[in-house]
Formats: sequence, C-alpha cells, structure tokens
Amino acid sequence: MSENFKALVLNQDGENFTREIKSVDKSFLKHGDVTVKVHYSGLNYKDALILKNGARLVKEFPHIPGIDFSGVVEESKHEKFKQGDEIILTGWRVGEIYFGGYSQYAKVNGDFLVKKPKDLSLKQSMTMGTAGFTALQCSFTAKTTREELLLGKKVEEVIVSGASGGVGSMAVMILNKLGCNVTAVTGKESNKDYLKSIGAKNIINTSELTKDARPLDKGLWDGAVDTVGGKVLENILATTKDSGIVAACGNAADIKLNTTVMPFIIRGVKLWGINSVNASIQRRQFLWNEASKLIDFELLGKSIKEISLEELIDVYPKMLKGETSGRYIINLEK
Repeated sequence: MSENFKALVLNQDGENFTREIKSVDKSFLKHGDVTVKVHYSGLNYKDALILKNGARLVKEFPHIPGIDFSGVVEESKHEKFKQGDEIILTGWRVGEIYFGGYSQYAKVNGDFLVKKPKDLSLKQSMTMGTAGFTALQCSFTAKTTREELLLGKKVEEVIVSGASGGVGSMAVMILNKLGCNVTAVTGKESNKDYLKSIGAKNIINTSELTKDARPLDKGLWDGAVDTVGGKVLENILATTKDSGIVAACGNAADIKLNTTVMPFIIRGVKLWGINSVNASIQRRQFLWNEASKLIDFELLGKSIKEISLEELIDVYPKMLKGETSGRYIINLEK
C-alpha cells in the first residue's frame, strides 16, 4: 500500500464548507477492518448533495465522501476477505457517516462488502453502482416476488417511472430481459429512442400521470417500478391490476402520497418500499450474481462518462442543476 495517496476531503469550519483533493496517508483512514485499493466509484445524486454542503448526512469532519465503489482488497483483518479479493460496496451509509470511495484507498467494515462475481468487471460493477443495484432490487420485487413468493400470475405488463434516470433506465433494461413488456414514463422527449433501444415497448409522457388520481382506475399493470413518488405513484397504484406489486424507491417528484386504501383492499396491490442501503449481504450477493445476465454493458456504456477526482468537483454542481445525463464513474487511477 502506498504511504501517501489521493483523496477528496470535505471540511467544515462554522459556515465555511470546503472540498479539496489532498494527499493523505493510511493513518487518515479511521473506520473498518478491510483496506481496499479503490479502482472506481460513482457519482450519485446523494453524493452531489454531500459534496455541496454535507446535506446534513455527514456528522464529522474531515470526511471522505463517495457512497459506492469497487476495488481490490489490500489488507484484511476480516475472516471472509483476503488480499487480492475483488469487492463491491454500496450502501451501509458509507460516504455519509463512514469514509467512502472518493479516495485511492478506503478502509471499511468487511461486513459491508460483497465479493464481485467473476463475470463482472470492477468497471462494470460501478457502471451499475448504487443505481443499478437499486434497479435490480426493484425489478426482482415487481416481477419475481409476485410470481414466486406470492405464487401469483405471470408478470407481463410493467411500468417504470423516471425511466430516463439511472435507476429507471436500468430497470427498463432488466425487466425487458426478464421477459416483461415495459412501458417507460419520461418527461424527456429526446430520450424516446434511447429508451426503445434498451427495451421499452411503450413510452408515455410523465404529464399523463400527474393528474389527480382516482381511488381506482382501469387495471393496466401487473407490476411497477416507481422512482419519483407523488402524483405519478398515486396514478400507478390506481391502475395496478389485482395482486400487482409496486416497488417504490424514489421521491424526485414529491415525498407526499395522497391515495386511498382502495388499491390495497379491493385489488390486493402491494406497495413495496425499496431501501438499498441496508439490504442483506445474501440479497446483495444474489442480485450482483444476476447482473451480468440482465444488463447489456455495451449498450449501457454509451451513456457512461469516466472522470477523475479533479473533474468530479466540476461535474457535481451540474448534476444538482439537472444539467447532466447518464452515469458518471470516477476512475481513481486517473
């Protein structure tokens, strides 16, 4: 392990909030029992908020952000990991209350780590990152939970809201690979061709789902993935068929939900909240093992931008202003 390495360090002194790329040594890393040489990390919306001002998520300074990363174990005191193991980390509040992946080395609790499947590269795992892992959770919940756990009818017609975003676009791709007819909901007309190319059979504009929802409407969907909340989620619930599962993971439109019990007690609809932060290691390992079968990385790679830590400082404000598209991954060796 290098004595000194590069990290993006946040600091706060009163009202003065700073972000700086510094040279630090391994004594700076204070959490965990596994040291990882980080190869790739991702830029998620939560990361951008933390980079702006800590977003009330960071409790102690100085701090290294970055909520997901992939890399190779350098040193380990954890029984499940040894030097040379390739790993993936998402969630567990790493990058928030624990030091994260915007550093050439990270030290974390080994209980947070997943061994990278052999048929997935380190770069591919961060091409997906937290967004891809969340999309896998949502897609399997909406489809296989109903078919296998609830012994329900085959899930064919599914709807994905916020389909132009990271979670939504990967959910479209995954559900298509799982054999569903996917209707993608987007407010961006320019993304129609892209959504069709990744598996959307139909596309509707978000504006069609922002009207006041009826308690129940015509049943259209066997399952759904909702990434935006608010009126869109209300309308999806009202139009979900008997025993359908709506996997909800976002609140970009609104945190409030004005609905009735009718979809739940008349049709047996399930509103299933997805929290990718605290998913079990067993669930994580299963989903990451499925990733290579369900994601077309060549196609996904067309919307991926690879940047350095230095470039990250210029890019994150654009994400907060809605001026970015696709996923950004940070190459810690750049």
